[in-house]
Amino acid sequence: MSMFRFVVKRTVGIVVMMFIIATLTFALFRMMPSDPAGIRMAANPKKTPEMVEKQRELWGLDKSYPEQYVIFIKNLLHGKFGNSYYLGGKDVYDIIKEKLPATVLLFTSVMVLSFSLGMYLGRYIAWKRGGKLEYGSTVLGMFLYSMPVFWICLLALWVFSYRLGLFPISGIKTDALWVTSAETSTFVKVLDIGYHLFMPLTVGVIISFAGIMLMMKNVMLETLGEDYITTARAKGLPEDVIRDHHAGRNVMLPMVTVFTLSLVGSLGGSMIVERVFGWPGLGAEFLNAAMNYDYPVAQGAFIIMGALLLVAILITEILYAYLDPRIKY
Repeated sequence: MSMFRFVVKRTVGIVVMMFIIATLTFALFRMMPSDPAGIRMAANPKKTPEMVEKQRELWGLDKSYPEQYVIFIKNLLHGKFGNSYYLGGKDVYDIIKEKLPATVLLFTSVMVLSFSLGMYLGRYIAWKRGGKLEYGSTVLGMFLYSMPVFWICLLALWVFSYRLGLFPISGIKTDALWVTSAETSTFVKVLDIGYHLFMPLTVGVIISFAGIMLMMKNVMLETLGEDYITTARAKGLPEDVIRDHHAGRNVMLPMVTVFTLSLVGSLGGSMIVERVFGWPGLGAEFLNAAMNYDYPVAQGAFIIMGALLLVAILITEILYAYLDPRIKY
């Protein structure tokens, strides 16, 4: 099978998977024991059952679940997610378009840095195995890997923002600089975003790189025991050539698999990071919508994040063919 046919086949599979994700997302939120209209009207002391029912009709919640599902799928095929229940009836597509860049910036930065750092340290530790460095890094890696994401986020926020005041508590930019945008240079704006990004990015990398480092160390140790490594040493090749070219290249394929699997966990962790640090991304918006029973926003955010994840997995599968010529599609 050619690469083109493989990509077409996997694309069709992604479309089918997206339909399944959309269906499960619709069912999941309808199974929640809540009434969005009733909750929405709860703050109104003058509410009546008629007012609640009118709100349900306005949102289309008075229809049966099959009718709601058909309308949901039809809108989805036209690229429409509906309007938010709580954000002034704002179009969900506009909300996603507004929030997605912040999530892509944070998520991509975390993945690139955590994999670069984790793979480098894991390879180096495996090469220097048997010493205090390996023992200490393994203990530290297991500690960070087992810590709850929210606990590390709250601890970092309390120490560096509340106690020391080194970094902002929340947000992606300093409003005062952006209000007078005509007077603020692009370089200053980039620095401002980087300043706000530093805390969630650092915590995200700490959370993600530990597991990658431990996996890289184990894969590297297994690779160093192969016969071709022994042969390379017997030929008198320099140690850095054996480590970087012979062993390093052959551990890339299993690490691509690790990368694919870690995408799911990192995406879930980024939601919590965004929520705790007030990062205005799609993950935080999804959590807010889920807690407020804002079905359209929660459904749209979940579907978009699922689509991005499936596309990322497809890209990693294509990388297999380039990393290992033995793999044919």
